Amino acid sequence: MPKILIVDDIRSDVQLMADTLRPAGYECIRASNGLEAIERARTEQPDLILLDIVMPGQDGFATCRQLKRDATTKHIPVVIVSSKNGESDRFWSQRQGAADYLTKPFSPNDLLAIVRKYV
Repeated sequence: MPKILIVDDIRSDVQLMADTLRPAGYECIRASNGLEAIERARTEQPDLILLDIVMPGQDGFATCRQLKRDATTKHIPVVIVSSKNGESDRFWSQRQGAADYLTKPFSPNDLLAIVRKYV
């Protein structure tokens, strides 16, 4: 079963993503901030990381950059999932190594399509 790491400090957003992904055959694990995400990615080795930008402590840009510089996690695709919808946000996500960008709110079908693209 493919494993997805969902990184978001808003529990309802995590639950929405997990409720969409689990019935489709994905195992979902959670981190609520950037530092926890890095640790979970190292130990769990997920197939994909869904990463929010705005979180307490370390934001998603710094987290993505750190994941992509780490030999144990650089191979894991990162999709930014954020309510930030500016071109600069998409640009900076790509510059930090993110594979793709999904804007909140999203439909379950959009989430599944982007996950299937990378897993």
